[in-house]
Order: sequence, then C-alpha cells, then structure tokens
Amino acid sequence: MIHPWHDVTPGENLPSEFNALVEIPMGSSVKYELDKRTGLLKLDRVLYSAVFYPANYGFIPQTLAEDDDPLDVLVLCQEPLSPLTLVSARAIGLMTMIDAGKRDHKILAVAVNDPEFNSFQEASELPPHRLMMLRRFFQDYKLLEGKSVEVDEIQAAALALPIIEDALQHYSQHRRRGFH
Repeated sequence: MIHPWHDVTPGENLPSEFNALVEIPMGSSVKYELDKRTGLLKLDRVLYSAVFYPANYGFIPQTLAEDDDPLDVLVLCQEPLSPLTLVSARAIGLMTMIDAGKRDHKILAVAVNDPEFNSFQEASELPPHRLMMLRRFFQDYKLLEGKSVEVDEIQAAALALPIIEDALQHYSQHRRRGFH
C-alpha cells in the first residue's frame, strides 16, 4: 500500500503547480485527517458549528509545515472531490491562521483541470464574497468548541510559493533524518 504523504509525488512544476490530495470534500462538515503513521484517513471530528468546508481541503504530498503536518491546501473546484483524490492544482493565494498559538498556513489553489476555476491566477480575481466565505469559515469553525482562531487577510500567490518551497525542504530534511 502506498502512503499518500510519503509516496505520492508533489508534482513537477513546483512550487506554483503541485499535486494535492483531498482529505475533506467541499460541502462536508466532517473533518477527516491523514493518520501520519498509517496513511489512512481518520475521522478527526464532526464540526461542532453549523458550517461546512467551502472548498476541497487537503494537503501537498511530501511537505512538512510549521505545525508539523503536511502543508494544507484549499482547492477551489466546481465539484466536491472524494477523499484521497489526487488533483493537479495551482496556487493563487495564501491564508495564514494562528491556531493554538501556531502559524497554520493554508495554500489557496484552483484545480487545473476545472474550466470554471483554472483561469484564476490570483485570489484577488475571485469574487470578494468567496474570499470572505473562506476566511469566515476558518474564523468560525471552532467557536462552539470554545476555541478561537485568528485568520489573516488572503495574500497573493507570490507569497504562497516560498511557503510551499519551505515545506518541501522541511519534509526532505526530516525524511533524511527519519520521522518520529
């Protein structure tokens, strides 16, 4: 069995285009998370608030972010994508949160093979309401758990690229030393 985090290539046109693995389909209120040891998806929780994921949510393989998880990615697409779907994506922005005192970057991307979204190059080209929905989801989704999250304004694609490069490099360094 292949491990989705370790054995799937992050892509060939890095860092602007990459492979993303979906954990949570757009429209879901179920938070699945990669079990880093087994590579299986596990139920983390059903969201406590009456909200749903506004985009397909997953990660870029062979990355390690500052929160010691694979780098998160929100993939905009017309349709909800099934968990563990591999999707070619292009970065169009960066959203950074402070969650439990740690920076938690989310790459905002579009599905390259979706004609409704693949012409977008920058998050700022999206309807302003779409950007507000993305930020608001992450501001609200933990409220009924008694947790608060700070969400910065969505930044340009150029600011996402060094975050992706750092996460790829961080993963490579840890892979050589072995994960614990």
